[in-house]
Parts: sequence; C-alpha cells; structure tokens
Amino acid sequence: MSTRARVPSAAVLPDRFVRWFAGRGWSPRVHQLELMAHAQGGRDALLIAPTGAGKTLAGFLPTLVELAERGASNSGNAGIHTLYVSPLKALAVDVARNLERPIAEMGLPVRVEGRTGDTPASRRKRQKEQPPDILLTTPEQIALLIGDPSAGRLFETVKRVVVDELHALGPTKRGDQLALALARIRALAPDVVTVGLSATVSDPDALRRWLVDPRRGRPMAELVQIAGGAAPDISIHQTDERLPWSGHGGRHALGAIYEEIKRHKTTLLFANTRAQAELTFQELWRINEDTLPIALHHGSLDVGQRRKVEAAMGEGRLKAVVATSTLDLGIDWGDVDLVVHMGSPKGASRLLQRTGRANHRLDEPSKAIMVPANRFEVIECEAARAAALAGEQDAEAAKPGSLDVLAQHVLGVACGGPFDAGALFSEVTSAAPYANVDRATFDDVVAFVATGGYALRSYERFAKIRKTKDGLWRVSNPQVAQSWRMNVGTIIEATTLKVRLAKARRSKAGAVGPGGFGGRVLGEIEEYFVETLTPGDTFMFAGEILKFDALVDTDVYASRSTSDAPKVPTYVGGRMPLTTDVAARVRGIIDDRASWPTLPEQTREWLGLQQRRSLIPEPEQLLVETFPRAGKNFLVAYTFEGRLANQTLGMLLTRRLERAHAAPLGFVASDYCLAVWALRDMGAMIAGDLLSLDALFDQDMLGDDLEAWLEESALMKRTFRNCAIIAGLIERNVIGAKRKTGRQVTMSTDLIYDVLRRHEPDHVLLRAARADASRGLIDLERIVEMLARVKGHMVHKPLSRVSPLAVPVLLEVGREPVYGASQDALLKLAADDLVAEAMAED
Repeated sequence: MSTRARVPSAAVLPDRFVRWFAGRGWSPRVHQLELMAHAQGGRDALLIAPTGAGKTLAGFLPTLVELAERGASNSGNAGIHTLYVSPLKALAVDVARNLERPIAEMGLPVRVEGRTGDTPASRRKRQKEQPPDILLTTPEQIALLIGDPSAGRLFETVKRVVVDELHALGPTKRGDQLALALARIRALAPDVVTVGLSATVSDPDALRRWLVDPRRGRPMAELVQIAGGAAPDISIHQTDERLPWSGHGGRHALGAIYEEIKRHKTTLLFANTRAQAELTFQELWRINEDTLPIALHHGSLDVGQRRKVEAAMGEGRLKAVVATSTLDLGIDWGDVDLVVHMGSPKGASRLLQRTGRANHRLDEPSKAIMVPANRFEVIECEAARAAALAGEQDAEAAKPGSLDVLAQHVLGVACGGPFDAGALFSEVTSAAPYANVDRATFDDVVAFVATGGYALRSYERFAKIRKTKDGLWRVSNPQVAQSWRMNVGTIIEATTLKVRLAKARRSKAGAVGPGGFGGRVLGEIEEYFVETLTPGDTFMFAGEILKFDALVDTDVYASRSTSDAPKVPTYVGGRMPLTTDVAARVRGIIDDRASWPTLPEQTREWLGLQQRRSLIPEPEQLLVETFPRAGKNFLVAYTFEGRLANQTLGMLLTRRLERAHAAPLGFVASDYCLAVWALRDMGAMIAGDLLSLDALFDQDMLGDDLEAWLEESALMKRTFRNCAIIAGLIERNVIGAKRKTGRQVTMSTDLIYDVLRRHEPDHVLLRAARADASRGLIDLERIVEMLARVKGHMVHKPLSRVSPLAVPVLLEVGREPVYGASQDALLKLAADDLVAEAMAED
C-alpha cells in the first residue's frame, strides 16, 4: 500500500485498458492507479516499488491513457507528450520493446522512439522536425536538445517527464545535468509533471525534493511506496578448493558456476570491472564443453555487438550473459532465473538491484549467488547479504550541484537562444542540486563562460558568450555552439581507441603493412593500455584473445591469437569502494565470534589464526600492527573504510611519517586497511615514544596536510582536467580536426591548472575540482567519521612477522610509491612465501 496518509481518488481506466489488463490475466495494481491519479491531478510523484511491481507501466499508464483519449485525429505532429529519461542506453531500448506490446495490442495511436548516442544522426534530425509522442532518451541527449535553437518548439508540448532509476542519477553529475535540463523544460512547458521511478532508495525525501520546482508551492513530490514482494534468495558460493588470499577474479568457482548455468534457463553474471568480465567470459568459454550460447556485454564493446546481445537475451536465445553495470538497472528479461555476482557487490543496494534482474516478478523470489574472489570477500559478501535481506539501502547523501556542470548548462542555454542572467539564475536555483547557489557564485560561472576567468580573459578562444546592448547573453559565434554540441556530457572516460579485427596483408618478407589492414570494429580500449603494447603482444578483449599488430591513427589493429597468457586490459574507475553501511557490518562480523561458525572453514581458519597471532579489532577500534619483513618495516592500519578513503589516508600518513624520520618507502590500500612500509622500525618508534599513534591519526591531518598534499598531487590535476572538459574550457572534440589524445588534453589542462593556481586560486574550476576531490576521489567524509570514531580507541600490536589479516593487502604492495626521501627503494614480495610465513606455527 502507499505510505501517503491521504490517498487520492482512484483513477478510472478506460474500457480498452481494462480489457487489455484482463486479457493478460492481470488487474491494475493499486500503486499504478494511485500514480495515475497524481498525474491526472497535475502532481509530481515518486514511485518506489520492488522489482516486478510494474513500475515502468505505472509511469507510462497516464501517458498512454491521455494519448488514447486524444485520438488518432489529433496525433500527427502534435509534438512530444512524454519524455522518458534513463541512465542506461540499454534500459531505454528495453523500455521501448516493452511499450510496443500494449500499444500494438490496444491499437493505440502512439508513436514511440528512442534517442541515445547510438541513434543515427538522420533519425535524430527527423525527431526534431517530426517528434514522436513518447521520446525515450538519456540526460546527455536532453542537454543537447536544450541547446538547440528549436528547443522552445520541441519542449513546449511536453506534459510529463518520467525519470527511471532516479536513485542512480540523483547524486551524480549526470543528475545535476538532468536537474538543470528539467528546470529549463519547466520554463518552456510550465505545466509539465515529473515522475520518478525507483526500486532502491535510501532517502526518499531527497529524491522527492529533486523532482519538484519549489516555486510552484510544493516542496516535495507525492510519494507512492509499495512494500512487500517476495524476499530474494541470495546465497554465497561455497568451495572445497583453496580460496585465494587476494585477487578479484573468482576463477576457482567457475566450474561450479558453469554447472549452475546448465541447470537454469538464463543466467546473468555480473562483474564489477570490464577486465573481470573479460576474464570470466574467457574462462567460461574455455570450459564450455556443451557449447552453450554465452555472451559478453560491457560499455567498451561495439554498439552493434551490444544490441545483438540484448536482442538475443530478449528472445531467450542465450544461456548466460557476462556483464558489468551496463545491465544492472531495470532490464526486464523474463527468462533470467539466476544472477551470479562475481566478487563482492560492495553494497546492499547494488546487490538488491542486480539480484532483481532474476525472476522479474513481484510474487517470485529473485535468486542470486555471490562468488567471493578471496577470503576477505567471503565476509564482505556475508555482510552485503545480511544487509540486503534486512532490506537496508546504502545511504547516498544528496550533494550540492557541480559548478562545471552548471557552466556547461549556461553555455548550452545560450546555444539555444539569448538568455537573461536574472531569469536563468531563478531557473537554475529551482533545481534541487543548485538550490543553495548564491548570485555571486552564479555570476562567477557566467563570467567564466564569457571570458574563461580573470587569468584567461585575454585569450579570445575562452570567450564563449557575450552580453549585447539589450542586456541578454548570446553565443559569441556559431562555431561556439557547434563545438559545445560536440563535447556535451559529464561522463569523462579515459581516451579510447577503436579495436579492429585485422585482415592483414603480408609482404613476401612476412612484414605486416598498415595499408593492408581492414576489418570490423570490436569495440574500444583505453589509450594508455595500448601504449604499453608492442607488436606481437597479446591481450584479451571482446571475449577473444587478440594479438596486437599495429596502431594506425586512432585504430588498433589486432588479429586472433591462441596465446594462453594474454595481457588483460584494465579500465579506469573499475574498482568500486566498499559502502559505509556494509563496511560497518564487516567490522561487526569480524568482531562477533558467535557469527564465525556460519563462515566457510577457510575463512574461519584465517580469522582464528589472526586471533591467536595478533588480535581481532572491535568495531570501534583501530588496530595498528607493526612487523618486519624482507629487511623492511611495515605498519598496517585496519580502518574498514573503503579503498578511496584508505588511499587518501595512506598519502597523508606517509607525509607525517616522512616528517617523523621513519623513511616511508610506499603504501598500498585495500577496502579494509592500508599498509605503509618504511626503512625504520615504526613499532620500535611507537614503543620508544618517538612516534605517537594519537598524533599520527589526529584529525588535524585534514587541515594543512590535506591541503598541501592536494596542491602537490597529480590527483588534483586529474580532477581539474575532468572539470575543465565538462565546463568546456578544454574541448576534446575539435571542429575539423581529430579528437585530442589523452596526452594532448593533459598537457593543455596541466598548463592552465598551474596558471590558475598562481594567479586565480579561487577560479570557478578550481573550486569545482576541490569539491569533486573532497566528495569522491578522496572520500573525505568517511575519513572524518573514521578518525572521530577511533579517537581514543587505537590499539598497537607489535609482531615478529606478518599477520594473517595483513596478507591480502601486502600481496598488492608496490602499486602506490611515495616520492619522498626513499623514493628509489622498491619492495617485491612473493605471495607463496608471504602466506607460508603468516600460516607457520611459532
């Protein structure tokens, strides 16, 4: 039932809709009628309902009824009635397929079309001239339409905007982009109503505020929330094989998972990274003795290949698909009856979201199996499972809107037509993420778009808009608008190159020449990875082992290989950090000895040995171990605060250890701890009062130490680079030229960054970069909470050798060198020796 205290009058469905429901053996659900009543009353609404409850149909039902009542005689070029916005291209395609059935079966005079980055330019052009009744699209495409001179005509007919999987968009830069676009649409279509759909929400009120324009007198959207649904069936894979101490592949379990694939209709296997997806797919094919139809789906694959997989999945022609987050939102494939999660899902909401892809029906349990890749992930999986079964959602706090996104929007509005700064300010601050932006900050953003800022105003190329005598802002010239359209978006990925399956011609001497290459595109791969390859090297991509032949312009030519030892491409941003809520449960499980019997024997053995050799930290404690190894000295701190927070903490700790003359050599971070290694014995320094743990982990490290590190680190330059691209200061796609390489962009942004730091330290983009770093890349909030939690609860345990709990993180040593006094020292540890040392009896 709804959580609203006041239930609106029930909506009445027209006879043809009642007959359609009855013909399928259905009856309209209460929440579908309630959402329809809100729509008919002109009220914005948020629907929260479990998987299989018919959220998508609920979102479109008011539109279909209204368009049916309008009748065929008034269809024609009446304009867009409803905009449907999805965070995923595949979800928009899936919704289109599901909408076509009721439209066709009821004979409704409704035209539905999709518009994504994969839509041909000819169709996108036609859509502006002859818009469909329902347009299924993405935030980026709406932003592009906002910046088109035809935006007023295109959006003035819009009656409803449906935002699917709102929780996945709200707290992101894409959410900022969409919120600003909705504010603009409301200015063009004052009566438009917004509807949000979501299955997993931790803070409904934040999303209810996101959906409305407070100037209309309603602070929040109406809430329709459906409880219930069958509890998910989530299990953790148990194995008798040796469970790895570290690593993220889960290869040890794929034989058993293959047997599960054979027993089920269709299995969807999720991996957290594209590299892991490639490895999983490759191993499944290796053991696929029954030649089962198994496919691969991730964002770097060619769009044609992705669409083939989606079509085959929808038609029930596949036994399994290995995927990344490209398929974890809302896709409704009825034949999927098992979800397998390779590795830890890192959060309860993600686990529930992905589990919901199986048995996409309200009254049937969704079945999922988690496959821990290593011993620690067993505990992570158990924590995520417990949280998911308890119905907990990972908290996603609302954040202030990003200024770089605002700058992109301001220029986009100008591309659509002249604007008045005062009116646009009122419009911008009606969007929830920008509600607290003051006029001075807004004016700074406009000034940046107009000049590039004080330090850059003498350069004509940064002058994108100008103020004319009538007081309105206009684009400086048509090329500005063209360039803006070529660079719209908030997703900054590593520069990629097309991978082509080569059809090489060889000379008599056996040499391969670039002129002889041809072949179909398999997808795209990161530029920095290709730079590590030399001709003849092998790598895994698109489910195949390929041999690198040549790089010609922006095309990577490769041929099939039978190598059994390929290099594996890695992808930026692939590792998801452990969420705060699941991290807290992990601490609780480790501390609760009574829960250990439910864990696999190998994990129990690991924790038991840790208890004998060192100690098990209590939930509020910070355990700090010190021990020597291989002529070096280690300090390991068990924070359980996620990889991002621990990486930042490691950077700050090494600065302090440098000042304490401990001669730190480097550090490495995992989700649950960080390890620092140094030339001096840090345990002896602590025992001799030469090093204080209270001072080392004092909250004041978040002051001058943090500022100094940020100013010196490459992280801030990378963050600024992303902000500069989004804000339009640096254009990756240039009119009449090739797309800039990652190296070219880096050189340009690094130079500007240094200029602004010296001459305009309060520049809008520097503010945006600092905010991004604090919110995401360094996870500052979690560090603050952790340091407060452990204050007065730090325990030092000096050891004679590595502890069992430290083994996984030490197996990753060497990935983050510290450039201090000891920068030339390197440490290489052999995994087998390390494990044997930790497990040996005294």
